[in-house]
Amino acid sequence: MITGALRQTGRLFALALEVGRAVFRRPFQFREFVEQFWFVASVTILPAALVSIPFGAVIALQVGSLTEQLGAQSFTGGASVLAVVQQASPLIVALLIAGAGGSAICADLGSRKIREELDAMEVMGVSPVQRLVVPRVLAAMGVAVLLNGLVSVVGILGGYFFNVIMQDGTPGAYLSSFSALAQLPDLYVSELKALVFGFIAGIVAAYRGLNPRGGPKGVGDAVNQSVVITFLLLFFVNMVMTAVYLQIVPPKGG
Repeated sequence: MITGALRQTGRLFALALEVGRAVFRRPFQFREFVEQFWFVASVTILPAALVSIPFGAVIALQVGSLTEQLGAQSFTGGASVLAVVQQASPLIVALLIAGAGGSAICADLGSRKIREELDAMEVMGVSPVQRLVVPRVLAAMGVAVLLNGLVSVVGILGGYFFNVIMQDGTPGAYLSSFSALAQLPDLYVSELKALVFGFIAGIVAAYRGLNPRGGPKGVGDAVNQSVVITFLLLFFVNMVMTAVYLQIVPPKGG
């Protein structure tokens, strides 16, 4: 079991390296990239906006209640906004990209594999990785970066509404605390997380789609496995990136 897991991990990393090399090869499948970008965006924009509202509300309510107990209500806005921008927004985007876009990518590639379309492409000298995988991975990365901004804005607006309206907060204090605690590297690390998470979601979905087992049932199993594996990797990578960021970038005013 351990040997099999290590073998699968090595193949996953090998696919990631192959995709990284194939990005710079020509011809680039621009039309396929645009189609996949639009598809992934169309299935994730509305759910991301709807999910970010309760996320921002929960964070604002919890942080507001905690700061009220500590007598630091003036820092509610900064704390809740930083939580949304640094943590909640990239994770929401990643989970939706993996759950909606990644599952569709895995199912599409898996169905092509069991119909032997990918084998036919290899016989004709066409690389399935360059032709199919690279546009999908880049589309997932691009949508993740752009969607992260949307989720951050909607989450912040939702947190502002619930903190100011529901908890009788002060709009000026909310905004001033945000400007006092937040800094540009917070936004940079959020976008970097979204980019990395989109890459992970696309690579895992493509890998499981290229290696289904057992016909149509195997494709369904591969879709489920790709989502679960992506979720596990995302939380682990998020922990590592957050720890590194907090060590490298000092807090504002620190």
